[in-house]
Amino acid sequence: MEQVVLLDDDGNPVGVADKATVHGASTPRHLAFSCYGVDDAGRLLVTRRARTKTAFPLVWTNTCCGHPAPGEDMADAVHRRLADELGIRATELRMVLPDFSYRASQDGIEENELCPVFVARISGEPEPRPDEVEDVAWWSWSRFRAAADDPASGLSPWARMQAPLLDVLADPLLVGARG
Repeated sequence: MEQVVLLDDDGNPVGVADKATVHGASTPRHLAFSCYGVDDAGRLLVTRRARTKTAFPLVWTNTCCGHPAPGEDMADAVHRRLADELGIRATELRMVLPDFSYRASQDGIEENELCPVFVARISGEPEPRPDEVEDVAWWSWSRFRAAADDPASGLSPWARMQAPLLDVLADPLLVGARG
């Protein structure tokens, strides 16, 4: 049973809950992360969430999202999810937006997360788990930014919010992805 860390409005842990019971019409704030993985050629790996996902099924999004287990180091959680969901590993990993937070709803399911954002250099060809990822694609940063700017693109709301924040960072991995 996967658990998530529940947070107060200031981002302090206040408990844990089973992930399966947390996401609903009124989701309590909890800890999560997003990761943007770039390969050596500067391509961004984007994923389409599996059709069986409770929250935001079949939505295109960043490389990987997830929740650290109670007491788990955030970077360790990112490495774990990249391996579990996509069969890839990060050779570099950096937290670039430590305080990103958002709320978004679709089809009666709300996300309410403090969601630090990471960038990673990734290696290997993805081998997605079908219960997590419907499809993968390698996009240029310009294609990703165009999708983030288009409300009809099918890109996740969190990726659409994160994109302009990532766009202004001088992180070498993101600069390389911009070509």
